[in-house]
Amino acid sequence: MNSVVWEQLLSAFLWGTLVLYGVASVWWLVQVFVLSSGWQDTDQTEVGLDNIQVRILTVAAEETVQLTVNSIPEGISEVLVIAEEDLDITGADVYAVPDEFDCAAQRKGRAIEWARQNIPCEEEYVLYLDEDSLLSGFSGLPAADIVQLSEHPLRTHSRLSYVCEIFRIGFQFEQRAFHRMAYPAYAWGGAVAIRHELENQITWNVPSITEDTTFIWRAAAHTDIDYRLATVKTRNQAPPTLSSLIKQRRRWVSGTIQDRNLLPRRYQPIILSRIITWALSPVIPFFGIAIFVFPEAIPSSQAYLLLSVLLFGIVFLFMIFGLIEYRKYPEAWWAYLVVTPLAVLIHSLGALWGIIQPVDDFEVTQKTTAVDTETLKQRNPELSEREFEFDDEAEGPSDRDWLLRYPRFFGVGLNTVCLSTGVDPKNTIDSAGSSYCADNQNCCWYS
Repeated sequence: MNSVVWEQLLSAFLWGTLVLYGVASVWWLVQVFVLSSGWQDTDQTEVGLDNIQVRILTVAAEETVQLTVNSIPEGISEVLVIAEEDLDITGADVYAVPDEFDCAAQRKGRAIEWARQNIPCEEEYVLYLDEDSLLSGFSGLPAADIVQLSEHPLRTHSRLSYVCEIFRIGFQFEQRAFHRMAYPAYAWGGAVAIRHELENQITWNVPSITEDTTFIWRAAAHTDIDYRLATVKTRNQAPPTLSSLIKQRRRWVSGTIQDRNLLPRRYQPIILSRIITWALSPVIPFFGIAIFVFPEAIPSSQAYLLLSVLLFGIVFLFMIFGLIEYRKYPEAWWAYLVVTPLAVLIHSLGALWGIIQPVDDFEVTQKTTAVDTETLKQRNPELSEREFEFDDEAEGPSDRDWLLRYPRFFGVGLNTVCLSTGVDPKNTIDSAGSSYCADNQNCCWYS
């Protein structure tokens, strides 16, 4: 092969990969800034607590499940635990999946299918939770066929695993556009509510290692589903180790590749391009370096260099969105942005592994039982005290604390602002010099 042909092939590879990554990045921007409009327009509590049955899935993590059960609001009368063995749980009925039960579904899907076939449900909705999914501020659901609760992983052990999760949550802002799509790109089974009638029509009885995403794709193929992303957040555990995080990502990619035939042809290029760009994210900077190593192989080199820099910059945008979602104080952002390239690398290793060596089974991501509420508070200081009480007003004060502490950052003027509420601001001053009035009254603060 002569040098001219080699240069042409290299140029085609570099430009083709960069364009593919660019298209996926532009699509993410369109979803977040255009298609996401109206995602909160529905009544978030149209379905009352008395019309929801909760089913918590676990292998045998008794202590972890107990914390999750404790977080469920009292208005939900039916709380069930579906496990692989009998557990002693206060506040919930425990069902053990019989060893002899046989169906096409695997692992978690098998347990859900057994419950669907054998446990009666009089409520309109079944809310499925993972063993570590703590509900905070939950008071109902939008009236849709499938309702995805937002995810907010908490740090348990590995700091870097936690940073990777913040990065992922920033990327998942695209979920806010999924209500406009006939086939949402993915689902998170750790906290998803499904209309029970639809569940019985679709069932879970198919082999898959990503049963949550597979269900939503099969449901979309069966009927015109109404999908909604709920505003309420679910606090779950970040993977305790980097090894478990990478294996988790490998399973996600493997399952998506294996089940992609469920999608219409027009959706498959989107899904595959997402996976490829996910796996290639860490190497985009090296594509920019290639222009200096092989300058003769890359036509329009200045445009190529500019595009590669811009596209790598978007991973920092993902991280910033994650930091906003986590309400991290802006003066701490630099530390997360510095380690963003490392987080991108780790986040992508599992995707690359899943492409090269896909799996058809998986290890359950182990949850730690050594982390109690006090430890979670210490390791996740951005959460307010009330958010750990799992009451229906938990979200508000923490949001206000974050905004009030940084009025300049959010465009609030530097003058003293005090709206008439009959409350003396001096009685509500916090340690940062700001203040707020409780119970959704108008706020007073000093900037």
